[in-house]
Amino acid sequence: MPHYVAFLRGVSPMNARMADLKACFEKLGFSDVRTVLSSGNVVFTGPEVSQPALIESIESGMARHLSRSFPVVVRTTEHLLALLETDPYAGFRIPPRAKRVVTFLSRPHEGALSLPVESGGASILAARGSEVFTVYVASDRGPVFMTLIEKTFGKNVTTRTWDTVRKCASS
Repeated sequence: MPHYVAFLRGVSPMNARMADLKACFEKLGFSDVRTVLSSGNVVFTGPEVSQPALIESIESGMARHLSRSFPVVVRTTEHLLALLETDPYAGFRIPPRAKRVVTFLSRPHEGALSLPVESGGASILAARGSEVFTVYVASDRGPVFMTLIEKTFGKNVTTRTWDTVRKCASS
């Protein structure tokens, strides 16, 4: 059976306990369930089904077993490992203090993009399929990269640091 990572949008320690998320996924019949960090990353083993069916199962299961549901994006760990191997940032000059961020889209972006797209210290460097690769330098202006991403791709996305993606893929 495939190994998956579910990235839940909008999860924080204030609105969801990781132990509750883990228990919810187990109630849905998934095995080897683990949470990674406290930002809504769930690694699990499950049946080989379409991503829309898997997402529907998870989102409806959260609605039944938790006090709320969160939008979900799912990737196989195999897909994430291949993504890490290709290192989409390798061909770019990135400032030493810049953070690498991966945005997961629910479906591939349609339409032309003239990249890079830059604003306030954030740069969308590349888009491949349903993933977008951004860098930003942290500043006192807050998460300007999220404003840029949502302006470009909408709000039906979820974002993780490159390091978080690496941790999830290898868990």
